Amino acid sequence: MKSNHAFGVVHNVRGLCLTIRGLERIISIGDRVTIKSRNNDYIQSEVVSFDNDQATVMVFGSLEGIGPGCEAQITLQASLAPELKVSDAWLGRIVDPLGRPIDGQGALCADEYGQPLKALPPDPALRARLGERIDLGVRALDVFTTCRQGQRLGLFAGSGVGKSTLLSMLARGTECDVAVISLVGERGREVREFIEDSLGEEGLARSVVVVATSDAPPLMRRDAAVSAMTIAEYFRDQGKSVLLLMDSVTRYCMALREIALSSGEPPATRGYPPSVFADLPKLLERAGPGYAHQGMITALFTVLVEGDDHNEPVADAVRGILDGHIVLDRRIAEQGRYPAIDVLRSLSRSVPGCHSVKETYLVKKARSIMAIYDRMADMIRLGAYKDGADLEVDEAIRIMPALKLFLNQMKDERTGINDAFEQLAQILSEEESSVSS
Repeated sequence: MKSNHAFGVVHNVRGLCLTIRGLERIISIGDRVTIKSRNNDYIQSEVVSFDNDQATVMVFGSLEGIGPGCEAQITLQASLAPELKVSDAWLGRIVDPLGRPIDGQGALCADEYGQPLKALPPDPALRARLGERIDLGVRALDVFTTCRQGQRLGLFAGSGVGKSTLLSMLARGTECDVAVISLVGERGREVREFIEDSLGEEGLARSVVVVATSDAPPLMRRDAAVSAMTIAEYFRDQGKSVLLLMDSVTRYCMALREIALSSGEPPATRGYPPSVFADLPKLLERAGPGYAHQGMITALFTVLVEGDDHNEPVADAVRGILDGHIVLDRRIAEQGRYPAIDVLRSLSRSVPGCHSVKETYLVKKARSIMAIYDRMADMIRLGAYKDGADLEVDEAIRIMPALKLFLNQMKDERTGINDAFEQLAQILSEEESSVSS
């Protein structure tokens, strides 16, 4: 009924934004407003700023058909705070950031109670600590950047270095109850390839995939990340171990930048307005352990480093928030070793708490060998190094071929964490036995 709604009118259309009059005393930042276009389509929008008696909104769809005089309305009896009605029936489904199915498999069964899109992270003084180490199924990660349940890791890489393939290996091979995969600003043609070829039927069966392609409006690309976090929180609250894979945080920040600049916020660090770096930790801190009676969200966020600059603003901010970083190196990829993980530049801050004494020794020994070889690599390639000049370098030259094979892993290959440590122990023990003999 009309009494259940409040109405305003579109006053102006500029760029990606609309200005609305008549609702400014009712709505607030973040509220959802429905716009009726001249084509009689109802388009959802969100309030992003105010200018005196006008509210500025951005739409979740196309601006076509919207002009001055179009009707804007809100439902007074409904909560204005955006939410998703997630349920267990979402497993195995592909949805857009608004929770609408896009896989052609029919309507989604919704839970009676909504999950707030903009939930706060658990109280830092009350949330649980990190759990046991989690088996990722990728040898280089399990051994050198061991991850624990509830940990948050960043995957830093330039374009075309293999991060999407690594994500698919993690989606299939990680030990977890539920996987939530967020594809933010992904190429449209690659979505189906990722789901059918990389994820597969078995991986999809335990997953919820949230997709917003590169042509989607900035609000949709932003909410592809936010909605995925909300879905992960729903399963976490049920006590489940959740794996959240987000590709990529950089495109999420780009969407935030478009929204902020369109609403009039001035650019600051390399064109990113200050609000981007205020919203980023609000999202990332929601991942991790829940309260004692809840499950945990183990999260891996990819960061697309522009021009392979690992100190650009988004990469620098993300690295400071998360519990570790994994670096994919273009030079390693060009050598044909995949996943192209630069072990020496990668770090997991939870490693000291989840390795045995023997495992710690193995990792330190292997890292030392790789560091020595890396330092002398140019001289070795040029033939300037002579055998016997340094015993440690001689050892590194003998072991590195086996270590490179250990770090190389096929896309469909999976190795358990215990087996990975056994393989590494065998490589190092064979070297020690050959030296002693």
